[in-house]
Amino acid sequence: MTFEKKLVPIHELINLTGKKALVTGGAMGIGLAIARRLAEAGAAVAIIDLNEEKGQKAVQNLKDTGYQAFFFKCDVSQEQEVSHTVSTAVTAMGGLDILVNNAGVFPLTPLNQLKADDIEKVISVNLKGLLYMTREGSRRMIEQKHGGCIINLASIDSIHPAHKGMSVYDASKGAVLTLTKSLAKELGPDNIRVNAIAPGGILTEGSISQTRGGGEQFGRAAGRRRTVWPRRTEGVYVPYSTGQDGHCGRRRPGSPVPGIRFIQLHDRKYGGGGRRLFDFMSRY
Repeated sequence: MTFEKKLVPIHELINLTGKKALVTGGAMGIGLAIARRLAEAGAAVAIIDLNEEKGQKAVQNLKDTGYQAFFFKCDVSQEQEVSHTVSTAVTAMGGLDILVNNAGVFPLTPLNQLKADDIEKVISVNLKGLLYMTREGSRRMIEQKHGGCIINLASIDSIHPAHKGMSVYDASKGAVLTLTKSLAKELGPDNIRVNAIAPGGILTEGSISQTRGGGEQFGRAAGRRRTVWPRRTEGVYVPYSTGQDGHCGRRRPGSPVPGIRFIQLHDRKYGGGGRRLFDFMSRY
């Protein structure tokens, strides 16, 4: 996998040299794009993902590009795994300054077909996993006594539900927004800022694999007026529209990264509990 180099070098916008970042669900898609840009800004990056093959490949690519990167296999829905993995990652990097809670699952199941296991899987990864990671990550930040930054990936669907069959996913992401505000209040006194960004629908390898019917079904689920298809660019899925709908221009998994820049990861003038919308391909 080779990263595209058309984006403005992030080190021209923000300098994260010496910072240590941890990105969950960073083996592909949005998470990988975020991890890559953080590394480009100078941060050491630890990718946490359940997919070891893709995670190792992503980290090797970052290393080959000259960045400092690590991979740790972990199921974020498992409390003990999270505790052990965060401890190992922090030790390997020598600290923790930035935590990006990106890991999530995107099943598409009509309400009358939902089973207990379906509900538990979504809540365990999208909500419990975020809580476990934040608890363990914030503990390390507090111990370091110089604060930190936590960014949670919500979704435009937490504000504008788009389609039937996404009830549990939408509920989990709505909870992420409320949780972000609560965590910001609780962790603020320790100089830890907690914010969330809410991206619009972005076709990634992960979202396609989790959606029955593939990319076409994903487009319908996300409420698109045009089917949004991915094209393969050296291992990275890049979405583009088959029509002329201005709302559905070409968007890469890196599209939410401007949100990370906007929050200014280490600009202490920016507070916590915020919600930033990046609805790149929505009708709303």
